Amino acid sequence: MELTNAIAVVTGANRGLGRILAAQLLERGAKVYATARRPETIDLPGVTPLYLDITKPESIAEAAATASDATLLVNNAGISTHAQLIDGDLDAIRLEMETHYFGTLATTRAFAPVIAGNGGGGILNVLSVLSWVHLPQVGAYAAAKAAAWALTNATRAELAEKNIQVSALHVAYMDTDMAASVPQEDKTDPALVAKIALDGFAAGLPEILADDLTRTVKAGLAS
Repeated sequence: MELTNAIAVVTGANRGLGRILAAQLLERGAKVYATARRPETIDLPGVTPLYLDITKPESIAEAAATASDATLLVNNAGISTHAQLIDGDLDAIRLEMETHYFGTLATTRAFAPVIAGNGGGGILNVLSVLSWVHLPQVGAYAAAKAAAWALTNATRAELAEKNIQVSALHVAYMDTDMAASVPQEDKTDPALVAKIALDGFAAGLPEILADDLTRTVKAGLAS
């Protein structure tokens, strides 16, 4: 998909990877709606701030009505509760699934007709290497990202006839607030991840692997 002159909606764009994706889309010539639960925290010049809570259906509907010219949706908003599945807080586990799976599904369902009505475009889902590696200490997060991967694959086939490209970004740890407890040497620069993501999306890749760990894990899945 050509990103120059795209009309992009980026969820969770007030910080971390989402903010950097929004900035790099601007640099590539896109118009950007930068969304957040608190749009007043968006400090990126050149974007259009937009309220969006992906766990609230009425918020999603309002955002889709406002960004009615959208041709690209970046499902980036996320949360990490560090809940384990056996003894973790069930509300936290549900929140992970509500955010990463049902939230991604809801925004996709809302924006797919908008994008199709504007002649087609694309959807980029920000996933994780934990879509494939399911560690017990982040069981809720891994389960939700695995579900989002399945969602991505199914919607890719479903939306192809509407001229909507659906791609997944898989990445391990990035140097963002969410991975603050991870040693620095194990984290990737999110600016590099964003560039790899947008280059891969522009090239039409169905899956974009942003770092060596993710590529190694994906290569080992068949075995």
